[in-house]
Amino acid sequence: MPPRLFYTDEYPLPLPPGHKFPISKYRLLRTRLEQANVFALKPAPLAGREAITLAHAANYVDDFLYGRLSDAAIRRIGFPWSPELVTRTLASVGGTVAATEQAISARWCGTLAGGTHHAFVSEGSGFCVFNDVAVAIRKLQSERRFERFAVVDLDVHQGDGTAQIFQDDPSVLTFSVHCKNNFPLRKQKSTIDIELDAGVSDNEYLEALAGALPRVWSFQPEIVFYQSGVDALASDVLGRLDLSLDGLKTRDRLVCEGTRKLDVPFVITLGGGYSNPITLTVEAHANTFLLAREIFE
Repeated sequence: MPPRLFYTDEYPLPLPPGHKFPISKYRLLRTRLEQANVFALKPAPLAGREAITLAHAANYVDDFLYGRLSDAAIRRIGFPWSPELVTRTLASVGGTVAATEQAISARWCGTLAGGTHHAFVSEGSGFCVFNDVAVAIRKLQSERRFERFAVVDLDVHQGDGTAQIFQDDPSVLTFSVHCKNNFPLRKQKSTIDIELDAGVSDNEYLEALAGALPRVWSFQPEIVFYQSGVDALASDVLGRLDLSLDGLKTRDRLVCEGTRKLDVPFVITLGGGYSNPITLTVEAHANTFLLAREIFE
């Protein structure tokens, strides 16, 4: 049976004209992977409130679900509130939770959404409402299924929300390689932070990543979550790094092969990507899943 991936684009998200978030990339990516004809693509289930409140303050969760967030809180998230946003957000979290379950039984799985790493315990930020990876980990912890978790976050922006949620949890290693001179301006403290100057290209990036990943593997995580944002591409309008598509492929290979050697479940979430044209982002995201299939299958 082909490996399973979950998608959320069946739930539309209406955005005002000129909004900078590239919502079209999700459907374009699903179409691209359907054309490859090597995955079983399934709609993401909706996450429930009970699971989400394992990682987030209940009052914040309820205020979002019922449209009670302040204007300032909505501006910080970056999306106008709507019932459609609620459904899409629940699908994004649900896709990661479902991919986690599938990875445990099938060695690896992914979701064509998620990676919403700027969401904190009590607030959202940077196009992130709830932190899907944090919800998945807290759920596993509540069920006492694993003792050590690793989050490998290679989005060009620091996974500040993830770092904050797990800052006092020694069972979760948070690893972030990001552009120092980029959002968020106020960084949090991950277990391992690798900060890169703007303009860094393939060789320097890959050298830094290859030098740091052994510290992740030595933690001996029992499950690995990969936030595989592709906004480090040179064509990305929000990235400020200078990686090529081939450089990102090598990045993905380092992470996939390292996890494969550990022989533990591997969960891929999407993360950011804002290239102009957006087709470059779609191609980079597709490469991640196709490479994972090559290595894990």
